Amino acid sequence: MGTTQLETVPEPKYWHLRTVLSEALDSEFTVGEILPNERDLAARFGVARATLRQALEQLELEGRLQRRRGVGTTVAPPRVGVSVGGEQHAWPGATDDVWQPADCALAAPPASVADALESGRDEAVHTVRRSRVTHGQPVAAELLYVPQSSVPDLSAIDAPSGAARARAVLRELQRLELEGQDSAVELGSARADDAKELDRLPGAPVLVVTTRYIAEGRTAALSVATYRADTCRLTFGDSGGVEIHQGPERQAS
Repeated sequence: MGTTQLETVPEPKYWHLRTVLSEALDSEFTVGEILPNERDLAARFGVARATLRQALEQLELEGRLQRRRGVGTTVAPPRVGVSVGGEQHAWPGATDDVWQPADCALAAPPASVADALESGRDEAVHTVRRSRVTHGQPVAAELLYVPQSSVPDLSAIDAPSGAARARAVLRELQRLELEGQDSAVELGSARADDAKELDRLPGAPVLVVTTRYIAEGRTAALSVATYRADTCRLTFGDSGGVEIHQGPERQAS
């Protein structure tokens, strides 16, 4: 069986255009500036609009561009560092937690979440919705799934709904001894509800961080946090992770 020699494979048109556009962003545009429309850009660089869209999508994925509702495509500011977790494990809602609770509902979770919680697929769990803002802009939305067995003393009378109910669930979680937690990160596309909360377009690139909290030898809570991939540089641990410099003024990890 023969092998493909990568050096003989020509560079895709959209990738070459992505490089040219990236250089143009550095030399001709400023942060927040609106790019010309697709027709004008395609004519300027002598490419098909389909090729242009591929290049623009790649630059959006890399955080160089942002598509904004009712505005168009703008030059993105440098990504901001967002700490995902320190070296010390802690329950959501701890004293130094930066998330803001918005709502709480009792309902059956998605099948994948029910499987992760090792609960019945029709078993209702507390679903806490929270948001996170950094430097005045929304950067993440979270759904925290908490089985009723993790907060057995929760009173529905004291806080029947809304943010108060969410805070009550978080408060009850603190009663459990946290034995450990683990997280996984994957690239995804913004769903309609996440896109609206994060001020993005549906399908925009996002980073999904799934965190499992362990207590009493089982998964006591599961967090699914959706971060804006165009503005966030996720960092892990107290040191802030490893930084890779991509130019005099841009860096990511």
